[in-house]
Amino acid sequence: MKKVLVLVWSFLLIAVSSAFAFPPDKTGNCLDCHKLDKKEAEEIFKKIAPNGTVLDVKAAPVKSFWLIEVEANGRRGGIMLDFSRKYLAQLTPLEALIPKKVDFSKISLKDAVVLGAKNAKKKVVVFSDPDCPYCRKLHEEMKQVIAKRKDIAFQVIMFPLPMHKEAYPKAQAVLCEKSGALLDEAFSGKSVPEPKCSNEALERSIAHGKELGITGTPSLVREDGTMMSGTMPAEKLIEWIDGK
Repeated sequence: MKKVLVLVWSFLLIAVSSAFAFPPDKTGNCLDCHKLDKKEAEEIFKKIAPNGTVLDVKAAPVKSFWLIEVEANGRRGGIMLDFSRKYLAQLTPLEALIPKKVDFSKISLKDAVVLGAKNAKKKVVVFSDPDCPYCRKLHEEMKQVIAKRKDIAFQVIMFPLPMHKEAYPKAQAVLCEKSGALLDEAFSGKSVPEPKCSNEALERSIAHGKELGITGTPSLVREDGTMMSGTMPAEKLIEWIDGK
């Protein structure tokens, strides 16, 4: 039977398996007796985050634990697994690694700028900020995706963050023109012309993003409602879009 324990020092412990056991620690290096490779760690981690990967496994600063560096949905974090392999202690909230979902049908594309073919079979909504470094990186990867896959299109909804003071007028200018070329210039760090329309569409986009729970950029939503934050190489992005 799985158990959930909360330690005094605030780690949330989640039971993973009770099928493993090790003898008591002996004098010397604990890792001489207790071994865990990346493949084994990943099998355990995937029970919590099915699309997650393990980047590294090493001894934790806390006795009788491994420190496992993990990645899921474009985010990296750390978890600790005890030597009995029965409990995971989160260093990054595990819920942040589990994909969130929204109702895709409720996303308004009225103010979206399309990157790719408008009649593409697969659509991915992207809430993005032209001055966000990760958004710029993602934009380049998205261009590679549509070059390889004509059945994929990105619906870009402008969502400038308050911390990027120059992003707002750039986003507004893009929406005024609804131009893919201007969108590309904005996310390439080039100067864009002053907005030629009101900020009504941009304010509508920002409000819509907040209604959907968007708090950062880039945020992607595929058609089954699964959300992902951050960027990844084009090939990995295609796999995510295809649901692999």
